[in-house]
Amino acid sequence: MSDYVFSTAIDQPIDEAIETLKAALMEQHLGIVSDVNAAAIVKNKLGEEMPAYRILGACNPKMAKTMIDETPQIGVLLPCTIVAREEAGKTIIDFMNPEPVLALANSDAANAVAKEATDKLKAAVAALEAKQ
Repeated sequence: MSDYVFSTAIDQPIDEAIETLKAALMEQHLGIVSDVNAAAIVKNKLGEEMPAYRILGACNPKMAKTMIDETPQIGVLLPCTIVAREEAGKTIIDFMNPEPVLALANSDAANAVAKEATDKLKAAVAALEAKQ
């Protein structure tokens, strides 16, 4: 596994797993600000089937504003990306690791927020795993 991602598996169908994920994120003051259904797009645009695959954007507005105030172009690295995908009857949830990604900004504010975001995402993972 790469250092830019950490993952967990949930023994729920993808739609239910995403609702469980949203609740765990809200406990950490993170919300989903975008939801791209990649499987539906592939089916609609290419006429091809693929397993369920959703790309979610998680954000804490206060943390995002802190980084944007210091480095306006940091938005290209926001929000924290989460992928929910079905594999072998489970939902795998892959989380972007904010620390190596936001380190690209070479900013003390981005590094501090990245550490806080990583802690929040890992706490959400722990909450998800505790419910299994």
